[in-house]
Amino acid sequence: MRAWTELFRVSALFSAPGDGLAGAAAVGRSPGRGTALAIGASLCLYEAGMALNDWADREEDAVDRPHRPIPSGRISPPAALGAAGVLTAAGLVLAARAGRPALAVATGLAGTVWAYDLHLKHTKAGPAAMAAARSLDLLLGATATATAPAGRGPRPGPRTARPARGGAVPLTAAPDNVAARPRPALGALAAALPAALVLGAHTYGVTAVSRHEAQGGSTAVPLAVLATTATLGAIVLAAHRGRRPGEPTTPGLGGSGLGVTGPGEYRESHQHLTIPAPDHPTAPALTPLLLTAFTGAYLRTAGPPLLHAALNPSPPLTQRAVGGGIRAMIPLQAALATRAGAPASGLAVMALVPLARSLARKVSPT
Repeated sequence: MRAWTELFRVSALFSAPGDGLAGAAAVGRSPGRGTALAIGASLCLYEAGMALNDWADREEDAVDRPHRPIPSGRISPPAALGAAGVLTAAGLVLAARAGRPALAVATGLAGTVWAYDLHLKHTKAGPAAMAAARSLDLLLGATATATAPAGRGPRPGPRTARPARGGAVPLTAAPDNVAARPRPALGALAAALPAALVLGAHTYGVTAVSRHEAQGGSTAVPLAVLATTATLGAIVLAAHRGRRPGEPTTPGLGGSGLGVTGPGEYRESHQHLTIPAPDHPTAPALTPLLLTAFTGAYLRTAGPPLLHAALNPSPPLTQRAVGGGIRAMIPLQAALATRAGAPASGLAVMALVPLARSLARKVSPT
């Protein structure tokens, strides 16, 4: 059991659920069945990547990290590879239960994970691939939350949309060019893309630092990532401070063809279709305080280890910077959820911090 917990890096596992909750918040929905399925799929694919990573690096680890489960002989290479395959399949099955759009995103995520571990990790494209995987994980939560089937029960009648003015209009009563309109899955992806890019940028930096954790010796990379971390924190705070009173909290994406007409409504820019989406109201007065606290926790978790690694780029301090970057994803996810108007989801994500910290003392996240 100890060997498998080390192989799966269980202390880093707590950085995965926040992706789904932040994705749900980004599309303005309360977490539901689709969110739970997305989180389950995310956990399976995350652990599949951990097992596959050690299987792919077994020869390198025999020299640099002989204490790891595979080179130490505690877990055989076929067992690790088999676990990666089974967990990948389980993740795709869970995503499929959330609907075809979620399965499509999860398939891209699984493909990115396997491509990174088997080849891209040792190329210049490695950090970008890892950033894409984390961004896709958040988009999986957004898509599954917005499009998951309701489950068992009677089929609902025609869905209705609430336009900015006037009465309810059935979604099935549409102009002739309905085939050319954006589907709910595309609207969810567009709404969640800004948050996914922020999380992806942080992941890119952590991965760039991790490339030096075995030998150390890099000062420029931790400094650059430290500057990126400060910039991301400022972006998260500025996005909320720049919102006018009464403006909806769900983030839009300029130039995507999608906008926000008011609390709880997405609309296409050409007034073709209005889709009711968010379930939670405009952020309460407590939200700015929580957002500031969560962003501060993000900066405190990621910043000091990066500074120490820049001043003394030894392998232990570089590994500590990588671990700090992984743990910092949790308060960043909480800040993103809170910024989108879901402070309850932000608090739920932050509740994972003590668990991750406690397990990190027993099992290294790197």
